[in-house]
Amino acid sequence: MSTITSANSVLMLGINRLFNIPIQIQGFAADDAFTLEDVDMAETMIGVDGKLSGGWIPVVKSLEITLQADSASNDFFDAWIAAESTAREKYTANGSILLQGTGKLYVLTNGFLKKGNLMPPAKKVLQPRKFTIEFEGIAGAPV
Repeated sequence: MSTITSANSVLMLGINRLFNIPIQIQGFAADDAFTLEDVDMAETMIGVDGKLSGGWIPVVKSLEITLQADSASNDFFDAWIAAESTAREKYTANGSILLQGTGKLYVLTNGFLKKGNLMPPAKKVLQPRKFTIEFEGIAGAPV
């Protein structure tokens, strides 16, 4: 029987022209591994007569990844940031998230690194680093 633990989830990311073979991201923060922001799924408007109309709209899907300050996967993001700075170009990411607890695999397509911490915040102890990748597509299917 499956559980809803996040501990057995697997996040894989590949970066075109940099890390062509996907790499497993590891060393997540204790209370915050990764989060997909809510998306607006429709544009709606109501006319003066009270009739509601709506339509489908394309939306950006933002995935926020939170890594412990000492996570080896910070090097993956540092290399991505450095390569883009050197090339003055954006590299696209593709990947997958396996949620074993729910038996679902999510495929991530055409993502851009949008924002991130360049170093961990220094408090009593070094704090987790956050990175946001905006994807064109995220689709889930049972495995």
